[in-house]
Amino acid sequence: MNIPANNPDLKSWVEVPQNSDFPIQNIPFGVFKTAQMNTRVGSRIGDYVVDLKSLFVLGYLENLPFEAHDFDATSLNSMMKKGKKAVRDLRNRISKLLDTSHSDLQNNEHHVGQVLIPADQVTMLLPVEIGDYTDFYSSREHATNVGTMFRDPNNALLPNWLWLPVGYHGRSSSIIVSGEPIYRPKGQTRNDPEKDPTFGPTQRLDFELEMAFITFDGKPLGESISTEEAEDYIFGMCLFNDWSARDIQSWEYVPLGPFLAKNFASSLSPWIVTLDALEPFKVDNPEQAPKVLDYLKTTGQKSYDIHLEMGIQPENSENNVVCRSNFKYMYWTMVQQLAHHTVNGCNIRCGDLMGSGTISGPTEDSYGSMLELAWKGTKPLKMSDGTERKFINDHDTVIMKGYSEKNGIRIGFGEIVTKVLPTK
Repeated sequence: MNIPANNPDLKSWVEVPQNSDFPIQNIPFGVFKTAQMNTRVGSRIGDYVVDLKSLFVLGYLENLPFEAHDFDATSLNSMMKKGKKAVRDLRNRISKLLDTSHSDLQNNEHHVGQVLIPADQVTMLLPVEIGDYTDFYSSREHATNVGTMFRDPNNALLPNWLWLPVGYHGRSSSIIVSGEPIYRPKGQTRNDPEKDPTFGPTQRLDFELEMAFITFDGKPLGESISTEEAEDYIFGMCLFNDWSARDIQSWEYVPLGPFLAKNFASSLSPWIVTLDALEPFKVDNPEQAPKVLDYLKTTGQKSYDIHLEMGIQPENSENNVVCRSNFKYMYWTMVQQLAHHTVNGCNIRCGDLMGSGTISGPTEDSYGSMLELAWKGTKPLKMSDGTERKFINDHDTVIMKGYSEKNGIRIGFGEIVTKVLPTK
C-alpha cells in the first residue's frame, strides 16, 4: 500500500526531538484547547500541536472533503464521518505541508505562528464522542493466567475461548482522557466464602494494559463486516487502561460478567494514531489452533508490533516500570474482533471503541495487570521508595506508554497518566 505520509525518508522543517513519538510519519489526531482558543481538532508534530481549524481557515486544506465545522469541533467524530479515504487524504496533506521539500506553509512565518502551538500550552481532551464501548478478552496468556488462578490450571481456558473473540459491552460514559484522576471505587466484596458480603472501597484496584481501536461508521443494522473489509472501518488506535476492582469483580461477575468492578473508569490516551500510520509495523498473526471458522479467517498480516509499558509512581517518588509487553501477543486480531462483533448483524457507528482486553506476554515481566504481576497478591512488587505493591494504592499515579519502531522510524501514542484518589 502506497501511503505518501508513511515515506520513511520524509523530514519535517519543524524540529522533532530524537525518539519523539510524533515524527512526520505519524500525524495522529486529537482534540485540544488553550487558554485563548476554544476546543478544536489538531494533529501533532514533535513538540507542537497542529491547529487544523486554523489550517483550514487559512486555505491549506482546499480540495479535501472537509468543512470548517469538522475541525471547529469538540470531537473527531465529524471529521471521521467523512470516512477512510478522506482521512487518509487529510493525513497526506498535513504531511506534505510539514515536509521540508514543500514551502507553502513553512515560508509563511505569520501562518506558522497561527498553526503550530507548543504542546505544553494546550490541554488535551477526550478525542472521540464514544457511542458504544466493547471490551474483548483476547490475550491467550492473560486468559490462561486468570484461568489458572481461579479455576483448574489444566483447563484454564473456557471451551469457547479458542473459537471466538470473547467480549462484553462496557460503559462509555466513564471513559476519561489521560490526566484526569479517578476515585477508588466502592462496592460489595466477599473475600470469605463462609461469611456474608461486605460493602466498602475496593482493596484490589488494578490496571489493565490494553489498546483500543476507534471505528468509522459501519454497515446498516443486519449486515456484517468481513475480516477482509474490517480495516476500512477502523480509524485508528490508542492506549487504553481499563481499570478493574478485582475483589468487587470476583463477587459479582457470575452469571452476567463484570459490572461495578469495571464501569467506574477507563483511561484513554488523547492522540489517535491512524491505522495507516501503523501499516509499516504489521507482523505475522499468531498461530491459531484449532483452525478458526470461515468468517474469522484472514489473509496477510493483521497483527502489529507495538511496544507497551506500564509504570507505578508512588506519591513524591519516581515512576517504576512494572510491565513491558507488546500488542503482537494478542491471539485474536482487531479484524477478527470486528468481524465477530458484526457477524450477527450488529451495527457499528462512528466513534465506537473496542478494547483489546488485557495484553499479557509470555514472561512474568510482560503480564498486563497487577493481578498477574503480583500473582493474586502472593508476589508483591518492590518500588524504588522501599514500599511494595500487591495492587494500586491511593495517591499512586499509573503511567502507560506505547510506540512502534522500525528502520529508525518511531511512531508513538504518547502516554496515559492517571492518579488514584481516595474513595469519595
